[in-house]
Amino acid sequence: MLEGSCLCGSVRWRFDGLPESATACSCTACRRYGVLWAYGYEGEGIDVSGITKGYVRGDALAFHFCPKCGSMAYWRSLEPNEQGRRRIAVNLRLTEPGPIADLPIDRFDGLETWEDLPRDGRCIKDLWF
Repeated sequence: MLEGSCLCGSVRWRFDGLPESATACSCTACRRYGVLWAYGYEGEGIDVSGITKGYVRGDALAFHFCPKCGSMAYWRSLEPNEQGRRRIAVNLRLTEPGPIADLPIDRFDGLETWEDLPRDGRCIKDLWF
């Protein structure tokens, strides 16, 4: 299990298990936030707590950050999918680096092609350490 929290500790998330990878997205929002995402569904292995401020971008999702310290904590889809599940991604930069250091980084071109890019062999420790 991984746990993450904002800088002041008011917003927290829990990810059951260990994600298979971390996603670095190049869209205008993710690039500016400097986040690494781990995906899942709300209440299905990912739980969040604490009061957040949401920034709704477009018509699909909201980015949630701590209104006290400003840390970007997670994004959540605005509407559940056809199965009633709500997609969510937590910011792995809010957890301790040790347990996730060897996770491979998946790159997503959210700026131009909206496609997954091939893995280049880098992992989180290549960015953090």
